[in-house]
Amino acid sequence: MLDRQMLALSKPAVEFMAARLSAAGITAIQVSLAGFGFGVLAALLIGAGEIGWAIWPLLLNRLCDGLDGAVARRGTPTDLGAFLDITLDFLFYAGIPLAFAWCNPPQNALAAATLLAAFIGTGVTFLAYAIMAEKRGEKSAAFPSKAFFYLGGLTEGFETVLCFVAMCLWPAHFPEIAYTYSALCLVTIVTRMTAGWQRFGAEKN
Repeated sequence: MLDRQMLALSKPAVEFMAARLSAAGITAIQVSLAGFGFGVLAALLIGAGEIGWAIWPLLLNRLCDGLDGAVARRGTPTDLGAFLDITLDFLFYAGIPLAFAWCNPPQNALAAATLLAAFIGTGVTFLAYAIMAEKRGEKSAAFPSKAFFYLGGLTEGFETVLCFVAMCLWPAHFPEIAYTYSALCLVTIVTRMTAGWQRFGAEKN
């Protein structure tokens, strides 16, 4: 819901850092892989019960996610870069709830499974819409810099980061946070399915 606004606010700082990375010869794919490494570290820390320490690599993961596209645009964006960007993002989103389930199965397992199911729903509706839009040659006016059609929703990247940070700050309340965010994801799923039905349903099969 707030991704577009946050992208605009962070753009000057992101472009500044991207320029320095590009000048140092660091590629967008290297930034993506480094970000994924930070995400894996965050998940491992959570799984080991060192939840407070996980906030820092978690935030570094999100910083890299913003930087890789900016670095790519300073050169020649590639299909591999776009593929890794979205793939590693979804693996990171899945890894954090799984880590909380691993950390405390009796308390967290069912809530984590519910959240993972919600993430599957938001991910599938996001990617399915993007595939159909790409097939029709459409581009997102709200996110013109994205390599694929980006359909927004109530729960986007920024909101998910806030959710994960809240889980790390108050791990005892993981189930409540997870169930609440799952309900918000359900709203996103419904709105995206509605958008797809309205956008693509006018054509005769």
